Amino acid sequence: MVINNKIQVQRIRAIGLTVTDGDRSLNFYTQALGFKVVSDITVAGQDYGDLEGVETANIRIITLQLGDELIELMHYLNVEGKLIPSDSRSNDLWFQHFAIAVSDMDRAYAHLRSFPIEPISVEPQTIPPDNKASAGVRAFKFKDPDGHNLELIWFPADKGQDKWHQDTENLFLGIDHSAIAIANTEQSLNFYRDTLGMQIDGGSLNQGETQAHLDGLPEAKVQVTPLRPIQGGLGIEMLDYIVPGNGRPMPSDWKSSETAHMQLELVVNDIEQAVETLRLSGVQFVSSAIVQFTDSASPYRQGCLVKDPDGHAMLLIEE
Repeated sequence: MVINNKIQVQRIRAIGLTVTDGDRSLNFYTQALGFKVVSDITVAGQDYGDLEGVETANIRIITLQLGDELIELMHYLNVEGKLIPSDSRSNDLWFQHFAIAVSDMDRAYAHLRSFPIEPISVEPQTIPPDNKASAGVRAFKFKDPDGHNLELIWFPADKGQDKWHQDTENLFLGIDHSAIAIANTEQSLNFYRDTLGMQIDGGSLNQGETQAHLDGLPEAKVQVTPLRPIQGGLGIEMLDYIVPGNGRPMPSDWKSSETAHMQLELVVNDIEQAVETLRLSGVQFVSSAIVQFTDSASPYRQGCLVKDPDGHAMLLIEE
């Protein structure tokens, strides 16, 4: 059902991911991938518990920056969540990664291999010429120490955002998008485009040996639909696997404290109207209501955590 009161997601502020060891993840992201520390705080109390749906949450939140983009490493200090299933595959519906743009794929790959990563791709893959939307793009997928999915991506001159082509000595440039596995493209477009007001930014059907090697699957055929907020910048890429088809659904009992948890922070123009629109749409809420933050350390004033049709977490915030 399409609601007329379309929400306007302005931009994606940050990507949050739950980690099991804050120091280990901090060292990995700064040393292996070039992120810089913005802040390192510990929060506790009812506000964050209500927001994340985890009672008496006590969370160390390490904010890191790469280029214009932010990630938040969320280490639950008083709750031990489930680990990411070791047999996770790219078509499982809990699959989510974020793609780090690089200026030189060969150098970035060589640097990364000196760290404890688990590769998903055989090696960096180049999208072939018959895929006009993505031809020449190079990519490599891997896992961080907790098993979170990541991607290095390099864009040829005629592809990607302008900022990935500026002269720089930096090897790791920023985050281009977060990709999520979905069960049905139209269902997800109803949520992201028709309800949240995001805009389609191209699209492609990726298949064949290159895609299989990139995704670590015997065969792969995936409909890719990129979306951007109205202010541009960090986007969402929907991955609808036709071959081998949808993998396992996200377990309904997974909480924000599970290591598989990732959340995209969506800045909205009117959070009260956004929450009302989503309630009328039948969206699943993690937060029982809009949570107000008066703590000066909080990066936003109000927040509410919801799930998309496949269970991916979206944190609506008003700054």
